[in-house]
Amino acid sequence: MSTRGDFEAVKKDIAKLLHQPEYDDGSAGPVLVRLAWHSSGTYDAATDTGGSNGAGMRYEHEGGDPANAGLQHARVFLEPVKAAHPWITYADLWTLAGVVAIKEMGGPSIPWQGGRTDYVDDSKLPPHGRLPDGAKGSDHLRCIFYRMGFNDQEIVALSGAHSLGRCHSDRSGFEGAWVNNPTRFSNQYFRLLLSLQWKKKTLKNGVEQFVNYDEDSETELMMLPTDIALTQDREFKLWVELYARDKDRFFDDFSKVFAKLVDLGIQRDENGVVTNTDNEKGGYHAAPKKKSTAGSPAKSTDDDVGPGESEPLKEANKAFRARL
Repeated sequence: MSTRGDFEAVKKDIAKLLHQPEYDDGSAGPVLVRLAWHSSGTYDAATDTGGSNGAGMRYEHEGGDPANAGLQHARVFLEPVKAAHPWITYADLWTLAGVVAIKEMGGPSIPWQGGRTDYVDDSKLPPHGRLPDGAKGSDHLRCIFYRMGFNDQEIVALSGAHSLGRCHSDRSGFEGAWVNNPTRFSNQYFRLLLSLQWKKKTLKNGVEQFVNYDEDSETELMMLPTDIALTQDREFKLWVELYARDKDRFFDDFSKVFAKLVDLGIQRDENGVVTNTDNEKGGYHAAPKKKSTAGSPAKSTDDDVGPGESEPLKEANKAFRARL
């Protein structure tokens, strides 16, 4: 076990688990980035609620949000790290994992500070509906991201994370990867948005997305309606064009905005110490490691003191645990 506060040791263990040959495209990296993003992107600046403090996905209300479907896999991947470093909070672990994954997949270094605490109950969890809906357009993007305190440039920069991973019809309803190499961080997402012809396609589940099929390689890439909206909105498109031609500028801007994302809802003093009420009253509270036994689907929490994952999730995740 590492010494309390030894985040470098945690980083090394996160990096070791990224290679997962049987998961998606062989890497846990993209889903860890999505976990960091979804655990932070519930923030509402007007009410100062939500954000990266608390690790609310340990509770059914947030973990069971349809927008978070599939993220149980990311949390399972990180359980061996939590077991090796029980002092770290889940709130810190989940955000740090996203930062490490981006760097390991060829992306920029992203500033990160610890200090987030884990909520002791589910009384402060944000309502559903605060995360983006990929089926909508530019007005929706501004509504969601302005609420968090982001501007148009930051919205486009964060969208560049779609250079990683893929969609699954049994999770988001959409299906496929955005880019040719979904485990390598790059600016290809922006270049493909502008250079390829995207045609609307209705999936068997009735969901509409945009696709480009390459007959030579027999591969199909996809874009969400929110992705296409970035090229149809004048202000957004200016940033898409910039990032498509200037990879270094994209990396620099992405590093800044992702650092801002994973600190949403966190208040720090001049020394970087978190001063949120929960942290000042409860200190650095690390929830115990998640149970390995099944619990009630109707009333679930990832805490050791409560029921663990429900039986369906237990079976779905058994294969992942076996490889960790």
